[in-house]
Amino acid sequence: MAHKRGALVVIGGHEDKEGEKVILRELARRAGSGRLVVSTVASSQPEAYWETYERVFRGLGVRHVWHLDVDNREEAKSERKLRILDDACVVFFTGGDQLKITSRLGDSPIYTRLCEIYMEEGGTIAGTSAGASMMCETMLVRGDQEQSARLGASLVMAPGLGFLKNAIVDQHFAQRGRIGRLLGAVAHNARVLGIGIDENTAAVIENRHFDVIGENAVYVVDGSSASYSNIAELEQDHALSLFDVRLNVLSHGDRFYVDQRCAKGTPERERIAFPTQRATANTSAE
Repeated sequence: MAHKRGALVVIGGHEDKEGEKVILRELARRAGSGRLVVSTVASSQPEAYWETYERVFRGLGVRHVWHLDVDNREEAKSERKLRILDDACVVFFTGGDQLKITSRLGDSPIYTRLCEIYMEEGGTIAGTSAGASMMCETMLVRGDQEQSARLGASLVMAPGLGFLKNAIVDQHFAQRGRIGRLLGAVAHNARVLGIGIDENTAAVIENRHFDVIGENAVYVVDGSSASYSNIAELEQDHALSLFDVRLNVLSHGDRFYVDQRCAKGTPERERIAFPTQRATANTSAE
């Protein structure tokens, strides 16, 4: 049987749940008549998160919405928990603490099943905030915000679940001033593409490219062309230097090609303008 790799929907957090619901509507579309699983593994309030997302997804027409919560590694080996993922088309991870996801699900039967859904069955793995960070081989756990990257600063990285290769994701990006820590992460290894995703914004990744949907922007930091970095020479608390790094900023309707490391706007941008932009334009015209 031929394998069909699916999609990753990587969300920067605080996605709209009351208005146009552009991002969650896209997940509902991908689920169709199939099963959509909401995983609250990262959350300290799993029932509250579940109630919110169940209401939203059912309101968007998804009939089969299931809840996956895993409190410990033993539960990640449970046949009862594993069956929740039977026939899943979309698995959506809520926010919280990404270390809860990786420490509980890493190298477990549930993780193996997630890989099957994404890599063999053409399903979608989605995540917001902490659920976005865990997508990568190496994930950002925490780090100083709203300042330049420095040696000795509390930039903490850890192994992620590895659905997204050769990239590192940061979320709540512009809202929390995280450009410095993403540059610091990229400076550690220029092979890795840095992807910063704003709130109520998502990168939909499939077929070696991603499309941006949502209200704000996605920032792509490409260190492959960097001519100099002092990351290996820094003295304690000295600011990072990084020359000739490339930065692309993409908004709703733009596309980024991962292998070519280049961005392209959509020719029909007016047709796919973000809904609030269309509403503003229409109001002005009247």
